[in-house]
Amino acid sequence: MNALTVRQVRHRYLLLHGLRWLPVGLLIPVFVLLMQERGLTLAQIGVATAAQGLVVLVLELPTGGLADALGRRPVLLTAAAVNLASLALFVVADAFALFVVVWLLQGLYRALDSGPLDSWYVDASLAADPDVAYEKGLGQGGTVLGVSISAGALISGGLVTLGPVGPVSALTMPVLVAVVLQVVVLVAFAVLLVEPRPARSRGALRSSIAAAPGMVGQAFGLLRRSRVLLALVAVELFWGFGMVTFETLLPVRLAEVTGDADRAAALLGPAGSVAWLASAAGAALTPLLTRWWGAAPSAALLRIVQGLTVAGMGLLAGPVGVLLAYLACYSVHGASNPLHMGLLHRQVDGPYRTSVISLNSMVAMPAGALGGVVLTALADATSVRTAMLVGAVVLAVAAPLYLPAWRAGRRATPATAPVSTTSG
Repeated sequence: MNALTVRQVRHRYLLLHGLRWLPVGLLIPVFVLLMQERGLTLAQIGVATAAQGLVVLVLELPTGGLADALGRRPVLLTAAAVNLASLALFVVADAFALFVVVWLLQGLYRALDSGPLDSWYVDASLAADPDVAYEKGLGQGGTVLGVSISAGALISGGLVTLGPVGPVSALTMPVLVAVVLQVVVLVAFAVLLVEPRPARSRGALRSSIAAAPGMVGQAFGLLRRSRVLLALVAVELFWGFGMVTFETLLPVRLAEVTGDADRAAALLGPAGSVAWLASAAGAALTPLLTRWWGAAPSAALLRIVQGLTVAGMGLLAGPVGVLLAYLACYSVHGASNPLHMGLLHRQVDGPYRTSVISLNSMVAMPAGALGGVVLTALADATSVRTAMLVGAVVLAVAAPLYLPAWRAGRRATPATAPVSTTSG
């Protein structure tokens, strides 16, 4: 990466980051409603989507170690290809078992995709300038993520509003477009993401793969030695569980208050677009929040506020009230993620960066799977409102876990903690 300047690295990172999230924006308004349209109950949807979290639990750390040992580019290209296969199957899936396979592939994709792009950006930026403040780029990444998903959601809502095209239902159209966009993503990663990796013989490739478990061991060693890192990773347990409320239950809640699934999906298109613009605005405020209150106190406060917004989605009557709470929730969500990831990156040095980020994601995805099973079953047994209130409480109670990072900052602990080269 010596041939690239800090600005070039950041521009490539932001472009790839935006392209990566555009297909997600297309899916968010429709994926739950589409599975319902094809005959799945809420409980079955919860079980099917839980397959994603289970795969991430098994593969997150090995794939993170593989990215650190073998290189971020080959892992990201593989991830993009797996996502393409998953989306293509989503288009035609019409039974519970097929949707389970879709989400198993999504789990493999998320395990491969989690961390390498951010790690590439941070390490490439540091290679270009060891004193670079890479948090700025991470914050801009959050803004780009919000804008990209917003655009995807807006397109999705428009496609649903246009109605079915021949035998393709209105809710299936956004998935078809997502397949096309994922091809573009795969090509963009192949062209733009370069890293200084020498040509490898088969023996060198085997050595890199064999080194992956050591990378994982080093990441666990740092986790054992750092109370700050342990607490930050633990936040993801609550965050992953609680995010089910606005990622999975919100479309059902909106269909409940509008009385029609297609109308809910049509509303979620523009609403999702505005929500992710609000998320982008929240991410853009990250530097101000850090300057005013500090990263850890701001992150803790936002966990509580997000819980309140989810409670609002469950308690407010009518689509207007639900959607206003939804917009507020995503504004907070956009501000929270860059703060959390910045705190996390400051706890680890380059060679094991992806493995540690994978640790963070590893606990989030299974927690999301558990939340998907528990909260959808609770919604079926009681009401969507009750399930959302439970999720709101879980989100808020994570706030004290930022205290170790806050205390460490007050003691003026060095910002970046190097990792020992021996397994801890």
